[in-house]
Amino acid sequence: MEMDDRAEDPWRKETVPRVMATVSSRLKQKDVYSLLLVSPWCYRFLLAQTTLWQFSESLQLLENLNLNGCQKISDAGVQAIAYACPKLKAFSIYWNVRITDKSVKLLVNHCKEITSLNLSGCKNITDQSLFLIAENYEALDDLNLTRCVKLTDAGLRRVLKNCLQLRSLNLYALSSFTDHAYNQISSLKHLRVLDLCGAQNLTDGGLAHISSCEHLISLNLTWCVRITDAGITAISPGCRSLELLSLFGIVGVTDKCLESLSASCSRTLKTLDVNGCVGIMRRSREQLLRLFPNLECFKVHS
Repeated sequence: MEMDDRAEDPWRKETVPRVMATVSSRLKQKDVYSLLLVSPWCYRFLLAQTTLWQFSESLQLLENLNLNGCQKISDAGVQAIAYACPKLKAFSIYWNVRITDKSVKLLVNHCKEITSLNLSGCKNITDQSLFLIAENYEALDDLNLTRCVKLTDAGLRRVLKNCLQLRSLNLYALSSFTDHAYNQISSLKHLRVLDLCGAQNLTDGGLAHISSCEHLISLNLTWCVRITDAGITAISPGCRSLELLSLFGIVGVTDKCLESLSASCSRTLKTLDVNGCVGIMRRSREQLLRLFPNLECFKVHS
């Protein structure tokens, strides 16, 4: 049976909103977020229900929110989340091209306790977001900026200067940064995990500054094509806690860098990836264990 517009209008304007208001107040937090994406009408209606967002005890106390894969969420969606979840400590919205600097501004204004932030793949984030993060999240200990391609040295330097508690920093697939920014990593005395995969402008000079990160246990230098033995030799004496090191695709390193690593990290190194490092000779398991007694995984070119 088809309704004419006059019959349908009261249903749409009165009955449906009452049903939505009743049902949504009883849903779990993740289901409410799913409803935001059903249609523009649902989205506008739910955002208008201030009690739904402001007085839900579960949302008010939520500390960890992972929205990875939710590609339809925009700045307005983050606004609803920021209002609803003031106690957030960890926020992840991996690979979302719809959110902008406005989302980060909303987060820093309403979620003051965030210590872990994953903006991986958010390609519209600019230095403005990094300035906001630096000024508002000095206690940040985990930051993922993978493929945030609009960032520059200026934004990264501000974060590295202010967020001195960082323990994990992921700059995967960001080729625009230079040593001017990488040099500032030396200030991160608590850093344990650093991913610089694809840092094509990183030189031995910039890498040398990382030697002051004495608690570093994981370092990814995959495709850092300007690095040579000199850079690895420079960091080895300082980074004596390294457990994982990837030199994948770096043709400028040779057996000399392994000797340097063995002298400093022989007891800690467990995973070493030298696949594509044509200057490093193949070794037997016994030869490797003489250099690195605790080595569990050694990846070498075929």
